[in-house]
Amino acid sequence: MRTAWVILLFGVLLSAYLYYVRGIGVQPQIGAPLVLEREGLRRTYAWSQKAPMRSPRTEVTAAVLQGRVYVIGGFDGLARTVATVEIYDPATDSWRGAPELPEGRHHAAAVTLADTLYVIGGYSGRGFEPKADVFASKGGALWQRLAPLPEARGALAAAALGQKIFAIGGIGPQGLANDLFVYEPSQDSWITKSPAPTKRDHLGAAALGGLFYVAGGREKSLAENLAVLEFYDPRADTWGTGPLLPTARGGVAGAAFDGLFVVLGGEQPAGTFREVEAFDPLPNCWLALPPLPTPRHGLAAAVVGNALYAIGGGKRPGLSVSGANEALAIR
Repeated sequence: MRTAWVILLFGVLLSAYLYYVRGIGVQPQIGAPLVLEREGLRRTYAWSQKAPMRSPRTEVTAAVLQGRVYVIGGFDGLARTVATVEIYDPATDSWRGAPELPEGRHHAAAVTLADTLYVIGGYSGRGFEPKADVFASKGGALWQRLAPLPEARGALAAAALGQKIFAIGGIGPQGLANDLFVYEPSQDSWITKSPAPTKRDHLGAAALGGLFYVAGGREKSLAENLAVLEFYDPRADTWGTGPLLPTARGGVAGAAFDGLFVVLGGEQPAGTFREVEAFDPLPNCWLALPPLPTPRHGLAAAVVGNALYAIGGGKRPGLSVSGANEALAIR
C-alpha cells in the first residue's frame, strides 16, 4: 500500500512539474503574417519557429555580439540560479556553449557596446538578493568584473545609447527604484542622472532615435502591472511621457526593431501574454504586431539583421521555463 501511495505522489508531483514548470500543454500558435504600411513602405511581419535553446530557462537576459545572440543566466527548471551562457547563431540556426558568468544571476540586464558584452545587476539565489555587479566579456572571452552599479538592482532594464549604457528601474535595497544610472566605458564609471517619473520593475527598455525608452513593468506584484511609456533625452537630462502601452504588463522584454520600440510577452496572475506591441515615434502611437506564438514572461529579446528573436522565459506565471526560440522577421 505504501509503495502505491509513493508512486501516486510521484505521479502527481511529476504532472505538476511538467504542467507548471515545463509548460506542457502550451503549444505554439503561429498566426497569419501582418502587412503594415509605414513611411510609405509596405512591410510584412511574420513569426517562425527556430532551434530551441539547449537549457530551458526563465528570467534570462540577452545581447547580440558579432551577429550572434548570447542568452545569459536565469533560473533553470529546479529553481536554481544559473551562470549559463549559450550562443545562438541565426545563420546556422544552431546553439553552442560559451564561458559562464563568474556567478549565477537572474533578472539581470545585458547590453552590447562595440565588441563587448555587459551584464548588469540582477538577483542572486532564490532569496532574490539584488546585486550591483557588472560583468563584461570582450569578443566573447572570459568575463571580467567592472565598476559596479551605484546601488544594487534586480529586475531592471538597460540599453546602449551612443557610447554609453543606460540602466533604469528594478528593485534595490530600498524597494522599487526609478534611478537612472549611466555608464561611461572609457572611464569604467557610473553616474546618476534624473530619475524616471515612475518606479517599477520587470520593465522593457530600448534606445531609439537618440532617446531611451521604457515601458510596462509592474509594482512588485504580478497583479500590479503598468502601461506607462516614458522616454529620456540625454541631451537635456529630462524625461517625457508618451501614449500608454495598450496592454499593461510586467515581465516583458523590450527591443528596438525596424525603427520601433517593441514590447513582448509578460505575465499576470491569470496567465502569460502573447501580445507584441510596438511604439512608433513618428506618428506617436502603438502598433499591434503579430502575437508571440508561445506566450511567455521572463524572456529575452534580441535583434539580428531583419529578425527579432524571442528566447526562453516561462509559459506560465511564476517559476516556469522553456527553451522556446521564435523569430519575427520582416519580408
